[in-house]
Amino acid sequence: MFDNGDSTQLIKILNELYPVEILTVQSVTNEMFRCTAKQDVYFVRVTNYKSYDEQLEEVTYTNFLHKEGLAVSLAISSLNRNVVEKITLGNKEMLTVLYKAAPGIHLPREQWNADVLKELGRQIGRLHRISREFEEMHPVKHINDWHDNEEYAFLKYIPEEETAIRKIAQDVLSTIKGLPKNSSNYGLLHGDLWLENILVDDDLKLTMVDFQDCEKNFYIFDLAVPIYSAIEYSFVGRGNIVDYGREITKAIIEGYQEEHELPADMLEQLTLFIRLKEVFEYSLMHMYWNKEKLTEEQIRIMNHFRMRIERNHSIIDM
Repeated sequence: MFDNGDSTQLIKILNELYPVEILTVQSVTNEMFRCTAKQDVYFVRVTNYKSYDEQLEEVTYTNFLHKEGLAVSLAISSLNRNVVEKITLGNKEMLTVLYKAAPGIHLPREQWNADVLKELGRQIGRLHRISREFEEMHPVKHINDWHDNEEYAFLKYIPEEETAIRKIAQDVLSTIKGLPKNSSNYGLLHGDLWLENILVDDDLKLTMVDFQDCEKNFYIFDLAVPIYSAIEYSFVGRGNIVDYGREITKAIIEGYQEEHELPADMLEQLTLFIRLKEVFEYSLMHMYWNKEKLTEEQIRIMNHFRMRIERNHSIIDM
């Protein structure tokens, strides 16, 4: 919990470290804070979720994307010329990154239509094209391949008695690990492009934020996640959800192909990667939720996922 004492201490630390004059700090999540300063609005990430080397490589990557013209949050260098700083907050050693606030808003759910998703596809295509350039110049040493991240240890968290889902999870993992990879279909990507990590301004300009879960994966995964997110969280009726799924999937793919190659054999695997995202979300429930104190809503959600996964029901109809 972030209390007033921590807030006062964090403001003092930030004002000593960075060329800003922070006035207030407000918690957004457990590790992201909105900072109001005389000069501008900033967001500061305070976490030890990943190592210093991992965070430094991540921020070097995102600042490269920004320099190349992609709409991402810019990390501000400290007075020590560091983009990642080590601090002590509440007697804990933490790492901090200060970002200039990105323009735009979280778009209301009913406005996530095909036009917006097509523009998102273009933006993701640009992201992957520039990511390839980054990897050619800066070989990645500390950011993991997707399957090395703890969140993909499905069999560690999905209970042993759930034999059907465990088999499906294992099949999904082994199938994707067995796909041939090369520089045209695999590389550094965002990894968590659900719609809350995208800001939209009045001119339909999109900004991608929160690259903390960036990883090396098949590029198609960065398309699977927003498609999954739009269908799962943003469809609010006013039509047929199957038609909506087809429409936004077509739009995001068309936008992507305007900016980056999407091999036909990988496009055929889109439903597989949406299934990876589903099993990922289900495993996270077991990873983070208290099994002894599940709410009725959590039980409902878990049962919904169980039925969908066990029945091999795809949320998109290609």
